[in-house]
Amino acid sequence: MLDEFMTQKLSAIDGLVLDTETTFADLTTLRVGGKPELCLRATLADAAISAVKALDQASIPFVVVGGGSNLLVADEGIDVVALVLDFAEVSVDAETGVVRAEAGANWDEVVAASVEAGLGGIECLSGIPGTAGAVPVQNVGAYGAEISDVLNRVRLYTRETGADEWVPASDLDLAYRYSNLKFTHRAVVLEVELQLSTDGLSKPLRFGQLTQTPGERRPVAEVRSQVLQLRRGKGMVLDPTDNDTWSAGSFFTNPIVDSAVADNIQEIVRTERGAEDADRMPRHAVLAGSDGEEIKLSAAWLIERAGFAKGYPGVGPATLSTKHTLALTNRGAATASDIVALAREIRAGVAKRFGVELVPEPVWIGVSI
Repeated sequence: MLDEFMTQKLSAIDGLVLDTETTFADLTTLRVGGKPELCLRATLADAAISAVKALDQASIPFVVVGGGSNLLVADEGIDVVALVLDFAEVSVDAETGVVRAEAGANWDEVVAASVEAGLGGIECLSGIPGTAGAVPVQNVGAYGAEISDVLNRVRLYTRETGADEWVPASDLDLAYRYSNLKFTHRAVVLEVELQLSTDGLSKPLRFGQLTQTPGERRPVAEVRSQVLQLRRGKGMVLDPTDNDTWSAGSFFTNPIVDSAVADNIQEIVRTERGAEDADRMPRHAVLAGSDGEEIKLSAAWLIERAGFAKGYPGVGPATLSTKHTLALTNRGAATASDIVALAREIRAGVAKRFGVELVPEPVWIGVSI
């Protein structure tokens, strides 16, 4: 794929570093995956654009990598180039509430800078691993907040047209863990712009572990601290010494089902585990249409009621987190194949028990469920 001419062409791009040693295990939070054909590190947005143009013109497949927190990559046979976005400038305007972050900026550092400036709106997204460029791609969300709540616009390089331009958030079709950038690779995110509140208070809180008064607003620093504490308790804040954090975060999205399906699941649990447990089933209405109401369920709750406890199966190179059943973790020596096998087992178990097929959240490269 990459001949000497192409390598020289890439080498000539200002702000692009060619790396032949790095593996996907080095680039991802799951710490699995073999070596790409080549790793390109772009320290400038223009370098990333030039690299994408060159690769597209030569029909060379590539994958854009930020923090690697949403990737599951095969152990071998990876005929792709890894393009790592390392440009990371952040600007925070405390007066207007406008925050801009280049694609390679560490997301939690963006949140921290915003909170320090007294800006509200993304404090509930504290502790999420990855970079700013990945945030709009899957409409990152947590604790009742989504980036779509505050995303103003995104700077994109569109591969088909070659346009480098700012586009409004409304052009991205943002929905639960979705944008029209996800899985399509139609464009590369270069920078994001957020519009945050300037009064020092959080967005209205609606998550039970953060407030007992839905709609309450509290100081942003206070909410950020509480969110980080919650995430650490679930192994969802990266820690090199803690294998529970060697994961892709929440591995499955929370399923959205018809209300009749939710009712059936609740009755199954009521019969098997009693009314008290069934009545605690998380269910949140997300859409009411002509076909009836749709309900968002908790994937973690379903996994646990399907018989998979924290730490399942107890031993092995890959297990569920000992702190949170929604995270599949590398216990130190796992391969991509180990993660895939565990994901298949969990998904099959939930489908057999409740008739609901869980959808993985990470992007899969060279492997499939």
